[in-house]
Amino acid sequence: MEAVTVRFGPFKAVDDVTLRVAPGEFFSFLGPSGCGKTTLLRTISGFVEPTMGTLRIGGRDMQGIGPNRRPTALIFQSLALFPLMTVVENVAYGMRVRGQSRAARRARAEELLNVVALADQGGKRIDQLSGGQKQRVAIARALAVEPEVLLLDEPLSALDLKLRQHMRNELRAIQRRVGITFIYITHDQGEALTMSDRIGVMRAGRLEQVGTGRALYDSPETAFVASFVGEANAMPGLVRDTADGYAVVETAFGPLQGRNPGGMKPGSQAVLFVRPEHLLPLSASASCPQNRLQARVTDLAYEGQVTHVTCVAEGRRLLAVLGPRDGEPPAPDTEVVLAFAMRDAVILPPASHA
Repeated sequence: MEAVTVRFGPFKAVDDVTLRVAPGEFFSFLGPSGCGKTTLLRTISGFVEPTMGTLRIGGRDMQGIGPNRRPTALIFQSLALFPLMTVVENVAYGMRVRGQSRAARRARAEELLNVVALADQGGKRIDQLSGGQKQRVAIARALAVEPEVLLLDEPLSALDLKLRQHMRNELRAIQRRVGITFIYITHDQGEALTMSDRIGVMRAGRLEQVGTGRALYDSPETAFVASFVGEANAMPGLVRDTADGYAVVETAFGPLQGRNPGGMKPGSQAVLFVRPEHLLPLSASASCPQNRLQARVTDLAYEGQVTHVTCVAEGRRLLAVLGPRDGEPPAPDTEVVLAFAMRDAVILPPASHA
């Protein structure tokens, strides 16, 4: 995609998106509802034409090429399986439309059902399948037409939590087996982080940042990415001093230090972000961190391997996450000193209003 823009009247749904997705990559667009990710997916598939810009698949310009002639297959959020057909007939449908022989259709459908671990389900009706099985039938049907790119529009959103988590692993395993490009749309950061080679975070039609899940989590480039991808404690203030890639921000909690990747200047409005797993009671810190602030514990939530400690400092809610090596969590309604190292915090400009 080169400078792709999509307008619906005066509304700009996709705004100047430039991106290259590599062959065989599992790429996810992540963002809140209304950010333009589904419009972008429909543009790739040919259901929407870009107002401006160029879209190429395999080096070929897609302008004027309809959805039925593009090397793509789209799995809708609703799956759109045919209820009056058997599983194997659903999978073979696209091949039937393309005029392939009954024997060829049957052989390919059975091969794909084996790929998605449904080899013994071909004769069942769709209403006899579980939610996860229906997902896999939709994937097999899409793969049957041998697309270069498989497009998935929030296909797991209707499943319960446990099945969603199971299907994440299934989808990633299927993608590795078939080796084609997957482009996945989601507002669920857990899905994007666990499945994707790279993620594009979208906001108001624009790509805010593209990178691996680790890069987005550890090194966000904007305040929106820092707050949307994972939990983060945000501490607004004014940049007081800078040196060697770090900065000091004067906040309501006092002066705090962090990484300054954008080279913000003294006097700039800024927000310091620190992840909950790096904001620990001082007694749980292995070293002597540069940043400390006084807080009061308001709540504890035990979640197996970790404990979420909710605190209040200067009227703001802060979240600390303690692991098994961080010692006993402080009791509710006690005063604590929270601490974090300056390398574990990032300082960014405040998010602009979309």
